[in-house]
Amino acid sequence: MVKRRVHVAAAAMISADQKQVLIARRPSNVDHGGLWEFPGGKLAPYETGLEGLKRELHEELGVEISCAQPLIRVHHEYPDKHILLDVWQVHAFSGEPFGREGQAVRWVPMNELANYPFPAANLPILRAVMLPTEYLITAEETDEARFDARLERALKEDNIRLVQLRAKELDHNAFVARALRALALCRHYGARLLLNAAPALLDDVDADGIQLTSERLMQLERRPIAENKWLSASTHNTAQLKQAAMLGCDFVTLSPLRTTPSHPDVPPMGWHDFQQLVERAGMPVFALGGMTRFDANHARAVGAQGIASIRDFWK
Repeated sequence: MVKRRVHVAAAAMISADQKQVLIARRPSNVDHGGLWEFPGGKLAPYETGLEGLKRELHEELGVEISCAQPLIRVHHEYPDKHILLDVWQVHAFSGEPFGREGQAVRWVPMNELANYPFPAANLPILRAVMLPTEYLITAEETDEARFDARLERALKEDNIRLVQLRAKELDHNAFVARALRALALCRHYGARLLLNAAPALLDDVDADGIQLTSERLMQLERRPIAENKWLSASTHNTAQLKQAAMLGCDFVTLSPLRTTPSHPDVPPMGWHDFQQLVERAGMPVFALGGMTRFDANHARAVGAQGIASIRDFWK
């Protein structure tokens, strides 16, 4: 049986203070009735995602979009249909949203989204909404005072809110000591910390999650940490992206986009191949490999959550 293909545009409408997102409740007489979702609707055959989104939000919420940016595209298989959710992050709009079709709408704090039941297809969108667009990977440092100073500068001055602690040259005790200091700094500035280490290290450091190396990713058969922790992985190809999805990773890095000094012999994938891989990833993807802040908008335009970097963030 050939499944129906349904293309849906949806909006993650973020409040001016960046702390709340608008969600709507589905009517009880439709599929997944009573569950919450990100507002939007089906595209007409002649519409682009943004055109359809503007029309749907005017019809459903009475608002006019003035600034929006791609957030994530999610393919989801149901028994009778294939859904493509084309999700946009709305940065600016005019009008006060209300349920023009009688549906309940609500501004919800980001940290409370998990308390609302959503259709399964919306789960990657929840992750994307809760993640920032910049992912700092720490550099190897031998001087602990310099490490702390550089991390605090990134958190305080650059407003970094997602950090991966990568310190492969440290032994276990030194890594734990650095991780505990990094965690204290991240907590102080409201940032999340992931450890590039064995998942068992969360027993020693109550960080926000684990970043799996691609080697460790491919060795696992199930998700190695609790659902309330963030799980990410380093990926480089389709097989690794599929493995990350199977394990239930919340997001991944995908590299290398460009040739980098640390891996000069690894062929870069370039933007075209990157976009093709992101399209079917089914989770937020950070572009990695020679990325700078000047690449952020390009990365978002081809479907990335944002950029990950060592050199550009670790000054």
